[in-house]
Amino acid sequence: MTPEQFSTAVLDWFDRHGRHDLPWQQGITPYRVWVSEIMLQQTQVSTVLNYFGRFMDALPDVQALAAAPEDEVLHLWTGLGYYTRARNLQKAARIVVEQYGGEFPRDVEKLTDLPGIGLSTAGAIASISMGLRAPILDGNVKRVLARYTAQEGYPGEPKVAKALWASAERFTPHQRVNDYTQAMMDLGATLCTRSKPSCLLCPLKRGCEAHMLGQETRYPLPKPRKALPQKRTLMPLLANDEGAILLYRRPSSGLWGGLWSLPELDDLDDLEHLADQHRLNIETRRELTGLTHTFSHFQLAIEPWLVRVGQHGDHVAEADWLWYNLATPPRLGLAAPVKKLLKRAADELIAGDSR
Repeated sequence: MTPEQFSTAVLDWFDRHGRHDLPWQQGITPYRVWVSEIMLQQTQVSTVLNYFGRFMDALPDVQALAAAPEDEVLHLWTGLGYYTRARNLQKAARIVVEQYGGEFPRDVEKLTDLPGIGLSTAGAIASISMGLRAPILDGNVKRVLARYTAQEGYPGEPKVAKALWASAERFTPHQRVNDYTQAMMDLGATLCTRSKPSCLLCPLKRGCEAHMLGQETRYPLPKPRKALPQKRTLMPLLANDEGAILLYRRPSSGLWGGLWSLPELDDLDDLEHLADQHRLNIETRRELTGLTHTFSHFQLAIEPWLVRVGQHGDHVAEADWLWYNLATPPRLGLAAPVKKLLKRAADELIAGDSR
């Protein structure tokens, strides 16, 4: 296929079979496209559908995002993971408001200067919301192009990435770039899937080299796998007489940066020191069912303990510590496993009070 035949086939397919009713496809603005693209990084559409509407209701434009408390932004992001995305969203929003008067720059290079916006995300914003000709190369598009060209190698390698970007540039049309960008993402998400591609329905099968070789699932090569290191931590859920749990805010950089979390201890012997630090008396303690949380670079085995405490004095007034009321929880950013453990603690406390 020529580049013109390629893009025409993709657009014809999109007109008949593409998705046109996703929330971020309605009332298109650079802001809505940008937020959806950041949410969709390493996250399934089905998951993002549950978050995008709530986020837009709370923070409908870039000015609202720039002005929002960080806790509100992280609260709205809780459960999506990769929280650096949320912090970079707000950093970028403030730059757009302060340096560009609330209007996103109509320039791919300037868009990539904003925190958290890479070349593919910038291309999506520019093409979908501004109609500018800009190629994209998200995970779905990488898969389509790697198969179409039978591109050898792992796409994360610079040489392979360069070749795929060249393909993306070659096939991106000059007309209907907004629809073409959405169509290529749709094609990868719905037909050219990772394990069971629907090749017979694909508009590109006539020119797809991987299909002609009968080796569709061989491309693209996956990232070389490494065994994930294992780490362990003990997380006490210190519950006061009102059934509130002691949380602290993690440093803004690093793991779960800026989120509220449970204390982390090396072992149970450190519990007395933590209680003394906050002028608490340990009354009872009981181990809860553990859980394992997988990060991109390691697995964390969490050993949770529900610890009933009494207070003498009102010492927990430090800025980075608070009592989290389980009955009327404040709007805070919580790491996903912490949210699960707080739910377990609430269930345990209710069950304990009813005995």
